[in-house]
Amino acid sequence: MSSRKLRRVGLSQELCDRLNRHQIVTCRDFLCLSPLELMKITGLSYRGVHELLHVVSRACAPRMQTAYEIKAQRAAAVAPAFLPTTLPALDEALHGGVACGSLTEITGPPGCGKTQFCIMMSVLATLPTSMGGLEGAVVYIDTESAFSAERLIEIAESRFPRYFNTEEKLLLTSSKVYLYRELSCDEVLQRIESLEEEIISKGVKLVIIDSVASVVRKEFDTQLQGNLRERNKFLAREAASLKYLAEEFSIPDGNDHRAENGWLRRESSSQKEPQGLITRSCLFDVLMTPEGNGEIC
Repeated sequence: MSSRKLRRVGLSQELCDRLNRHQIVTCRDFLCLSPLELMKITGLSYRGVHELLHVVSRACAPRMQTAYEIKAQRAAAVAPAFLPTTLPALDEALHGGVACGSLTEITGPPGCGKTQFCIMMSVLATLPTSMGGLEGAVVYIDTESAFSAERLIEIAESRFPRYFNTEEKLLLTSSKVYLYRELSCDEVLQRIESLEEEIISKGVKLVIIDSVASVVRKEFDTQLQGNLRERNKFLAREAASLKYLAEEFSIPDGNDHRAENGWLRRESSSQKEPQGLITRSCLFDVLMTPEGNGEIC
């Protein structure tokens, strides 16, 4: 929650503009400064800065909730609880599909169809709600240059030939998928932490990262002293940012980790839509066994 923009925590526009000129944009940026530094930048008294610190700190701290409050809140939610995968066996196993408002993790060996599944979910998220979609945009963070626009069109036409029967509908769907190629851990993290305003302005309903494991493997050799700690630190920060976005905007977040130690994670996310948690092995079983009856295309 420390990545929340200051303009969303109740500070005046004038103050936010002044802070922005010093590259102080998020709650984390603000709280990393000393009271004396903030007094110099804002021109406020020590008392005024202390009050600001209290406001920003409270905005970052998770609000305490009882189990009953959480249950009641979810029961009253008008947003979809799940984004169906349209794969009957998988939807049955997940009790409806990928859950919104949480993170989704997919694991499996290379070549089992993780990226194809992510591309298919991108199509599904753009579909009208009457067809089980989220009727929103998708942010697709590609770390391996594996995303294929041609494949997205092929899946859309193959899975929903009656709906995608015109060039206009195909164009509308493809224009709702925003692709970002981020090739390092820092770039991925910066992109995630800058998504908040984009989710609001573009009506993003699904966020996919394909994949986190690939950039982690490239940058962190766990055989070197200290790398394991730094890797875990990066993954924890990334997961915290994604969890905040998923819960704040109720969107599915998807992560795809290329089989590192046999697992892969994928997460998806726009305006409040839920998110689900699945393992790559579960998806692999459904897609690759006859009982699964779940060909993507």
